[in-house]
Amino acid sequence: MTFLRKHWFDIGLILAVITTITLRFSNIDYFGLQFLIWLNVISLFLHQFEEYRYPGYFPGMLNSVIFKSSQPDRYPLNTNSAFVINVFLGWTVYILAAILYDKFILLAFVTMLISFGNFIMHTFVMNIKAKTFYNPGQFTATFLFLPVSCMFFIYVFEYNVLSTLELIIGIGLGIVINSFGLFKLIDILKDENTDNIFETRQLFFSEKQQ
Repeated sequence: MTFLRKHWFDIGLILAVITTITLRFSNIDYFGLQFLIWLNVISLFLHQFEEYRYPGYFPGMLNSVIFKSSQPDRYPLNTNSAFVINVFLGWTVYILAAILYDKFILLAFVTMLISFGNFIMHTFVMNIKAKTFYNPGQFTATFLFLPVSCMFFIYVFEYNVLSTLELIIGIGLGIVINSFGLFKLIDILKDENTDNIFETRQLFFSEKQQ
């Protein structure tokens, strides 16, 4: 488990490459919803790599800037909770959305709202609070999550893929997950005495100077 906690985002990069190659040689419709949903999965892998590996200081920045933590290397987010949230929840939901897209398109709609929410979080919330122009995850959120989710929404609304009720449910779930879901899970899994701490390279630049 220690290896996975420290390298799940590296594995994600490998999965991004494998998924990209698989799509390239598949019969998927590059102008259809299925392709956009799988592209969202690839975007997630690359987004997490940017957050946790290169430049990789998102976890420390989240702890210090958003949660005002005095222990940004482990509290409230730690390597174990990051692994659980991003892999067991994130990977599972995004991949299921891609696999079940034709049977449960609402799930894909929710993942796109989560992706769009990541763009808002990284581009505006994090930068405003940290008084920065960039934070790890912003590049992929801007150039992958944003265009992919917008193209998906345009397709869904133009072709009436979802009913009015499904749209209401999906938007509601998206708002709840973006606003409370992530932070609630971090709170549940927090542990001030945990040994699952982030590496120095994963801390916010101002913390490294202390």
